[in-house]
Amino acid sequence: MSRIEFKNICKRYAPHLPMTIHNANLTIEHGEFCVFVGPSGCGKSTLLRMVAGLEDISSGELLIEGQRVNDLPPAQRGVAMVFQSYALYPHMTVGENMAFGLRVLGSDKAEIDRKVKEAAEILQLTPLLDRLPKALSGGQRQRVAIGRAIVKQPKVFLFDEPLSNLDAALRVQTRLEIAKLHKDMGSASMIYVTHDQVEAMTLANKIVLLHTGALIQERGSVAQVGTPMNLYHRPASLFVAEFIGSPKMNLLKGTLLNADASHASVDVGGQTISVAVDARHLKAGESVQVGIRPEHIPLGSEGAGTGVSASLQHIERLGDSSLLYVQIPGQPIATVKVEGSASLAAGSALTLRLMPDQLHLFDSQGIACHRTVELPE
Repeated sequence: MSRIEFKNICKRYAPHLPMTIHNANLTIEHGEFCVFVGPSGCGKSTLLRMVAGLEDISSGELLIEGQRVNDLPPAQRGVAMVFQSYALYPHMTVGENMAFGLRVLGSDKAEIDRKVKEAAEILQLTPLLDRLPKALSGGQRQRVAIGRAIVKQPKVFLFDEPLSNLDAALRVQTRLEIAKLHKDMGSASMIYVTHDQVEAMTLANKIVLLHTGALIQERGSVAQVGTPMNLYHRPASLFVAEFIGSPKMNLLKGTLLNADASHASVDVGGQTISVAVDARHLKAGESVQVGIRPEHIPLGSEGAGTGVSASLQHIERLGDSSLLYVQIPGQPIATVKVEGSASLAAGSALTLRLMPDQLHLFDSQGIACHRTVELPE
């Protein structure tokens, strides 16, 4: 088993500095692929390095398989880390690079050869075992770095932004290889750090989104933990709603009129919008924000939902889809995602249809109201 528990984990680099990690509480179950994601400076790599034993823990407890590891040396934690830089020895072949860690530990030569061959087979590196790193592509070098971790047969794999040095095509290819690796090695837990939400959404079965800046001190480091689709459909706060999803969620300023157990009525620029949430804990007249994702806004003057007038300011054609940047009176520019073949021109008058079950509602503190419509995980 490779269960990892973070109990009130804090990290402060100096007494006069704010917390880098503040009250991080979460559990990563055996065999899970957990992704730490968030903006730059949120502490995701710091949290990963604490698991590896490369950063001290200021307070709190870190448990791996139920054992407190705060003071345990990295080599005794049963973890293996893949860094952002490949860090391969240039004078060693692929096979020698992969075997180096086991040789340092004094493993038997026959066992080393067996583990290197098995890892090379998994990562499709067998034909490259006798090459030097300079003869490899970036993607191949990253696979060698992953292979160096696999041969140690760790309980926990740690990945620190391993794809950031690759071009777009290689990132997609290597991402698929990492996903396959997790499937093939289902007994080990994986923790993966990235700032790229596409990587987070496609790789993870659990996402940990971390706060940044003042929110770390106010609300703790962990903004929300859940499946990718849970964070997408049920963001707990404005911070989560705006970070998860690309393009990001649109927000409309409004005032709460009234609420019952299933719907809230919100005045948005003089027009009443119905939102399928339970907002009974809020007071009438309170300032709120209505959230709607760009892909959840159909166009047209007829149909379900509430029609809102807008003017088209700009259009970006992406091939399979187009992004419309529209102006709703009294609101920030909003984004609408439509089919790529949509025939529209800047300056056009549009009607946006806002569907109650696709809307989100956030209070004046940026906390989400509970949605009353079940959406897929």
